[in-house]
Amino acid sequence: MITVEHLTKCYGDFKAVEDLSFEIGEGAVYGFLGPNGAGKSTTMNIMTGCLSATEGHVRIEGYDIFEEPMKAKRLIGYLPEQPPLYMNETPVEYLRFVGETKGVHGAELKRQIDEVMEQTRITQMRSRRISQLSKGYRQRVGIAQALMGSPRVVILDEPTVGLDPIQIVEIRELIRDLGRSHTVILSSHILSEVQTICEEILIISRGKLVAFGRPGDLERQLLSPSEINLVAETGEKEAREILEPLEHITQADFHAEGGERVAVCLKTDQTDIHDISRDIFFAFARRGTALLEMNLKKANLEDVFLELTEKDQGGSAENKEEEPA
Repeated sequence: MITVEHLTKCYGDFKAVEDLSFEIGEGAVYGFLGPNGAGKSTTMNIMTGCLSATEGHVRIEGYDIFEEPMKAKRLIGYLPEQPPLYMNETPVEYLRFVGETKGVHGAELKRQIDEVMEQTRITQMRSRRISQLSKGYRQRVGIAQALMGSPRVVILDEPTVGLDPIQIVEIRELIRDLGRSHTVILSSHILSEVQTICEEILIISRGKLVAFGRPGDLERQLLSPSEINLVAETGEKEAREILEPLEHITQADFHAEGGERVAVCLKTDQTDIHDISRDIFFAFARRGTALLEMNLKKANLEDVFLELTEKDQGGSAENKEEEPA
């Protein structure tokens, strides 16, 4: 459906996007995740043909966005971070304008307007001025305009930014519904949002793709070991003897706490951290040694995100959010 090849965008000596390549299939919701300044909006503006690239290609169903822009853009619906709304118009008036701009007329135009208003649940607001709508409803109008022209791909840049919690939940439900009939790509710097909505995740940092896959697959492939922290009523020597026979412990750090107590930080490659914690508990019990504390820290996708992006940030991208299109 979408192929991005060696995409690079430079502003002078600064590379907002650097040698970015990936493929997106038909259907499902894809999340474009990265910290502020990662290059998400720049990439989306290039993918939609709103911004030129320094190098590389973007193809939508085989049509190059730069060489065959009209054919490629007909397949795309786009909601920028700031929806391009005309505040003095009603949703019906605005959607009619958008539809006509996309080459839709007559009965088909009316059908599409009714359909996208129903789809985005703004039918009851059809005759109100957009300036009188809440931010949540304005965002829905923005999504509705992206759906005009029956695009195959819907690209949403930070679709829930600035919304209250109830509005966020409503927009997320709307995006899930869209994913049943469209290929949806949304950008966000909020990990929990991407985890909640998306079936595939692309993680970008400083203009580079650092990970791409399903959330569960990314966790299995990229997570650092899970951790178990315990305090035992014994010395380091005995604690080592108890733990040494156990499998799946990849690292053990011992710290004497005084008074015949030892704190141990363990790392494990066991898929189910509760299995290894059970083995540890019974190993100490068989020796008659008391475990005073045991805390489990199961690594998750947030750990992956922080590790991949913080490692690459180097503190230099803080004020380099996407350059103006």
